[in-house]
Amino acid sequence: MSATQVPVGEGTRLFEQLLAVHGVMTRGAGLVAHSFTRLAGGSAVDTKTLVSTVQWLVDSLRHHHLSEEELLWPVLRERFRERVRRLDRLSEQNEALEKELDELESVIGRIAEERRVGGSVGWGHAMKEGTRASHRIRDLLAGRLAVEEPLLRGLFPAVSDEDVVRLRRAVTECVPRGGPHLVVGFLEHPEPVSGRDHVYAGLPPSVRWTRGVLLSRFRTTLRALAAC
Repeated sequence: MSATQVPVGEGTRLFEQLLAVHGVMTRGAGLVAHSFTRLAGGSAVDTKTLVSTVQWLVDSLRHHHLSEEELLWPVLRERFRERVRRLDRLSEQNEALEKELDELESVIGRIAEERRVGGSVGWGHAMKEGTRASHRIRDLLAGRLAVEEPLLRGLFPAVSDEDVVRLRRAVTECVPRGGPHLVVGFLEHPEPVSGRDHVYAGLPPSVRWTRGVLLSRFRTTLRALAAC
């Protein structure tokens, strides 16, 4: 088999890998929303960990969206223009999601600055705005994926071998950058996501070799956010 040949069923496996990536982001959005809810309820949450986790989520969602727009959709539009047209209707949701990401990033920016200068964080504002934005992000993401995934489930297995090679690059680029402990942790917690092993296969060897250490760090993150 040459380097450009694609095994039978590779399109399906790539779709499962994309599902795993979606699972990582969905779980991340859920954890952030849960953490802000705890803050609003007066529970203890380590704000340093919350800031870093939120920044990871914001960066990951933006990177994923950019990878889809620049790499994934062009491949599918070439072959399935009419069927992919449904995704264009999600543009308003994309704008709404970006607005909420900006708001959430602003909230954690203020929290981080207060921590840096040793001041007293305006918790009332942070709780209200952070909770609202994080819940909105969680719900917008779920709504988008509810439309996107059934469509892609039917398209990925139908692409040609040549297109699957291009899709592989697109799906690989959709994997979140940074925060390897969060990527590995959300692949596993609270149970392995569908397609987990396909994502692992595409991760750098250094990440795969240190999986145990990364999972330990992830559990520390959950404890800091009082999510376990």
